[in-house]
Amino acid sequence: MLVVNASNIEKDWNWIYSHNTHNAEMHNISDKTCLLAIQGPNACKILQPLTDADILNLKYYNFVKQKFADVDNVLISATGYTGSGGVEIYFSAGSGGENKTDHADKIWNAIFEAGAPYGLKPIGLGARDTLRLEMGYCLYGNDIDDTTTPLEAGLGWITKLNKDTAFTAKEILQKQKTEGIKKKLAGFEMIERGIPRHDYQILDANNQVIGKVTSGTQAPSLGKAIGLGYVIAAHAAPDSEIFIDIRNNPVKAKVVKFPFV
Repeated sequence: MLVVNASNIEKDWNWIYSHNTHNAEMHNISDKTCLLAIQGPNACKILQPLTDADILNLKYYNFVKQKFADVDNVLISATGYTGSGGVEIYFSAGSGGENKTDHADKIWNAIFEAGAPYGLKPIGLGARDTLRLEMGYCLYGNDIDDTTTPLEAGLGWITKLNKDTAFTAKEILQKQKTEGIKKKLAGFEMIERGIPRHDYQILDANNQVIGKVTSGTQAPSLGKAIGLGYVIAAHAAPDSEIFIDIRNNPVKAKVVKFPFV
């Protein structure tokens, strides 16, 4: 099962389908599958009374399929894109009767009833975005896209070049590994006051453009402005001084290691 960015469902499906050289059976279950991400240090404690599965001891990146809030076959996965702990749960939207979202309604209500004593609240993508950025997690469409490679994005650990197995773009990545990358995704924090935003230019001390901001925000957990951006590789070392062009004003920042927190 692949969980893809919602805006890329069709794009990703078409890509996988076009490369399905072994004629594997494929099903797109996006329209009838719900996903809730319950995140935070108390998430599993809140959810444990709703299932017999031992989710308090569920290891990171592992999952179980179990009854949850009296709904069968709920997939409970120790994953998420906030860095805050917790789980993601996947389930059929409904039983297919008159109310096609009865499972979603039942699970949603059960979670918030269980979470009321802990102050559980629903949040949107804005909060997810600041949390993932504080962890240095890439967002597709911002920090990674069709013009970037895993090596440039610091994701070489998921790219197994030492195996004999062929995969898409392997030769390109092997060449980058041998010759070195020209641009690199770097994290930075603002030294002077200012909020970096997507597509702002990154400058060196001589006011020369050396890159571009891909994500930026005022980090709630840190009380400071942070960002990600691709820069010429020579400027990507920690503590390198850079400047963010904010409304034609170069504002000082420095490169820092991930995660920010």
